[in-house]
Amino acid sequence: MDRWGTLVLAYKTLGVVFGGLVTSPLYVYPSIKFLKSPTEEDYLGIFSIIFWTLTLIGVVKYASIALKADDQGEGGTFALYSLLCRHMNIGILSSKRASTNSSLSHSMDEVTKKQSKLGIFFESSVVARRVLLFVAILGMCMLIGDGILTPAISVLSAMDGLRAPFPSVSKSLVEALSATVLVVLFLLQKFGTSRVSFLFSPIMGMWTLTTPIVGIYSIIHHYPRIFKALSPHYIVHFFLRNGKEGWLLLGGTVLCITGSEALFADLGHFNRSSIQIAFFFTIYPSLVLTYAGQTAYLIKNPNDHDDGFYKFIPTAVYWPIFIVATSAAIVASQSLISATFSVIKQSVVLDYFPRVKVVHTSRSKEGEVYSPEVNYILMILCVAVILIFGDGKDIGNAFGVVVSLVMLITTILLTLVMIIIWRTPCGLVALYFSVFFVMEGVYVSAVCTKIHEGGWIPFAISFFLALIMFGWFYGRQRKMEYELTHKIPLDRLGMLLSDPSVQRVPGLCFFYTNIQDGLTPVLGHYIKNMKSLHKVTIFTTLRYSLVPKVAPRERIVIKKLGLKGVYGCVVHYGYADSLNLDGDDFVGQVTASLRVHIQNCSDGRPSSPMEIQEEISDLEQAKQAGVAHVRGKTRFYIGKSCSWFDRIMLAFYELLHNNCRSALPALWVPLPQRIEVGMLYEA
Repeated sequence: MDRWGTLVLAYKTLGVVFGGLVTSPLYVYPSIKFLKSPTEEDYLGIFSIIFWTLTLIGVVKYASIALKADDQGEGGTFALYSLLCRHMNIGILSSKRASTNSSLSHSMDEVTKKQSKLGIFFESSVVARRVLLFVAILGMCMLIGDGILTPAISVLSAMDGLRAPFPSVSKSLVEALSATVLVVLFLLQKFGTSRVSFLFSPIMGMWTLTTPIVGIYSIIHHYPRIFKALSPHYIVHFFLRNGKEGWLLLGGTVLCITGSEALFADLGHFNRSSIQIAFFFTIYPSLVLTYAGQTAYLIKNPNDHDDGFYKFIPTAVYWPIFIVATSAAIVASQSLISATFSVIKQSVVLDYFPRVKVVHTSRSKEGEVYSPEVNYILMILCVAVILIFGDGKDIGNAFGVVVSLVMLITTILLTLVMIIIWRTPCGLVALYFSVFFVMEGVYVSAVCTKIHEGGWIPFAISFFLALIMFGWFYGRQRKMEYELTHKIPLDRLGMLLSDPSVQRVPGLCFFYTNIQDGLTPVLGHYIKNMKSLHKVTIFTTLRYSLVPKVAPRERIVIKKLGLKGVYGCVVHYGYADSLNLDGDDFVGQVTASLRVHIQNCSDGRPSSPMEIQEEISDLEQAKQAGVAHVRGKTRFYIGKSCSWFDRIMLAFYELLHNNCRSALPALWVPLPQRIEVGMLYEA
C-alpha cells in the first residue's frame, strides 16, 4: 500500500479501532474510588500513573510489540494462540487436519526441527496444553465481556452529561435513556455497520480533535505546570503517602487503557502501519492532553471528581461537546459490538463455540457479520447491567476486571511467542515479562478487591463463556479422535460394497465426514443397516484452515477413491470466508469441479475417452435422479469406565450439541435433501 493509502486507512481506524480507547476520559475519573480529601500532589500522582500506563501498555506493549505478533495479518488473543499452534503440535487442529494445508505443514516441519525446550514441554504435557487453551479462550471471552460493558459504560457516561445543566434530571431517567439508546443501537445491527460507517471516522475525528483543545485550554486556565507530573517520582510519592488507599485507586485508573486490546484485535481489518500512525500521531497525544486538562481542572476543583469530564468543559462549548461525546460513545459501542460478532464467528468456524446463526451484512466485506442470537443476548445483558448496576462506579469496577485480565493474558501469550517463535534473547524476554507482568498484576490485584462491588459480573460471564467454549472444543476433539481411531479405510469400503446384499441406488449423495485419510465410522453403520449406497457418492469434508481466506481455485479439491462412483471432496475455507452458499449453487460448484477432474484424469490413471464419457454421464444421471446430503448425528455413550472429567465434560458437550444449530444449514441445504444417520460413539 502506498503512503496516501496508508494515511487514508489510518483515518478510517479512528471510527473502528480506537472508539473504546479514545472515549475513556468520559468515565475514568468518575470510576475512581477517590481519597477523602485529595490534594494537588495526589492528582499529580494520578495523572503520572495514567500517563505511564498509556505510554508503557499502549505505546510500548501494544503499538510497538503486540502488533508484530500477527497470525496471517490477524490480531488478538486468539491470533497469538493460533500462532503458537502453527509452531507447536498442540493443536487447534490435529496433525491430520494441519497437514491439509501445505504452507502450514511446511512451517510446522521447519520449526519442529529446532524446537525450544518450552515448546517441547507444551507438546509433551496434556495439562499444559489444556491450561494454555483455557487461558486463550478466557482472553477471547473477556473481549466478549468488553463488548457487553463498553456500550453500557460509554453511553451511560455520555448521557450523564444531561444532569449538569438540568439538575432535576434523575439518575433513573439517565439510566432509562441510556437503555433506550442501547436497545435502538442493537436493533439496528441487522442492517450492518457499512450503511452508517461513513459517519464513524468523522465523529471520532471530531472527538479526538476537540477534547485535547479543551484540555489545552484547561491546562492554561487552571494549572500550566501539569506536565511536571510526567516524572515517575510522583507515582512513588503517591503510593508512599497513600499506601493501601492508593493501591485500591488503581481499579479506576486502569480504565484509561480500555480499548487497547481492540487496537490489537482489529489488526485484520487494517494493517500495522495504519494503526501505528493513527495511535502515535492522534490518539496518544489526544488522550495525554485530555487527561492533563481534566487533572488541571480537578487540582483547582478537587471535589468535582465524580463528574470529572463534563465539569471541566467550558460553558460556551458544553452542548457541542455533549453531542460529540454522545455520538462518540455510540460509535465506541458499535466497534466493540462488531468485534464481538467477529470473535463469535471465528470461534464457530474453528469449532470453539456451538453453532449460531451468522449473517453476512455486506456483499463486499466478508468480515462484516451479524448474529441474531448473540445480538439479542448482548442487548439483554447490556440493558441489565445499566438498570441493575446504574452507578458508574459499579460498572467501572466490572470494566476494570475485563481490561486488566485481558492485558495480563496477552502479556503471557506474547511472552510465549517471544520464547518459542521469535527466539528473543532471554534478557529482553525477562525485562518485558517482569515489567508488564508486575505492572498488570498490580492492576489485577487492585480490581480483584472490587469483585463484590460489581467486578464479579464480567468474570462470571467470561468464565461461563470459556466453559462453554472449552466444553464444546473438548467434545469435538474427542469425536475427532474416535473417528480417526475407528475410521473405515478404502479397502474396507470395497469389501462392504462387494457384498451382494448391498445395492447401488440411483442418485447423487454428499456424505459429510471430518476425516480425510479414511472414511467416517457412520458410513459403515449406514451401509450395514441400509444395505445400500448411492451410485455416485461424494465424501465431503469442510476443512477450515488457519488463514483468513482461501483462494477460489484452491477451495474445492476433488479426488477419485478407486471405486466406481465414489469420490472424495475437500472444501477449504478460511475463518474470514463465508459458508453461506445456496444449496444448489454448492452442488453445482462441486459437480463442475468433479466434471473437470474426470476430463483431465487428474489422478494420473489412464482412461479412455469412452470411460470418461461414461463417468460424466453417470454423474449427470445421478444428479438428475436426486441429490441427498447425509451427515452423521452422533452421540457419546458414556459408560462406567469413563473418568469423572470425561463424564462431566462430555455430558456438558451433549447438552450444547443438542441445542445448537445444525452444520448443514450453513450451506443452505434444502430440508427434503437432508438425511441424518444416528450412531453412538463409546467414550
